[in-house]
Amino acid sequence: MFSKSCEYGLRAVIYIAQQSAQDLKVSLSTISEAINSPQAFTAKVLQQLTRNNIVKSIKGPYGGFIIENGKMETIKLSDVVKVLDGDAIYTSCGLGLSECNAKSPCPLHFQFVEVRNKLKSMLNNTTLLMLVNDMSIDTFFLKR
Repeated sequence: MFSKSCEYGLRAVIYIAQQSAQDLKVSLSTISEAINSPQAFTAKVLQQLTRNNIVKSIKGPYGGFIIENGKMETIKLSDVVKVLDGDAIYTSCGLGLSECNAKSPCPLHFQFVEVRNKLKSMLNNTTLLMLVNDMSIDTFFLKR
């Protein structure tokens, strides 16, 4: 459902939030290793997230990426998805057809509408702080 950029972005943001909650800044190489993504690709994704004020980039020898603790309670997963994939995930056809709608539906249209609505609700109602509070390093994984 998500593009590769969005998958890596979501994993990166969750990892950065987890580290930021422990007052740690994380480097690009640490992030890409932790989420098992190519470093150059991760850099491009993080650049977009930085431009859109999801993550903060601190330059210098003691720099890295962080998410400010106060922002974790306001940043929703839908914010990350919107930056990286836009809103198409909420409107596109499950089979990839360009002319799929209620008047001219594909065979999956009405079931897929339900899936999209549930996905949208989950993304809109899940903040980074909620994930950080629920995470246990022994239970959740960010690598494939």
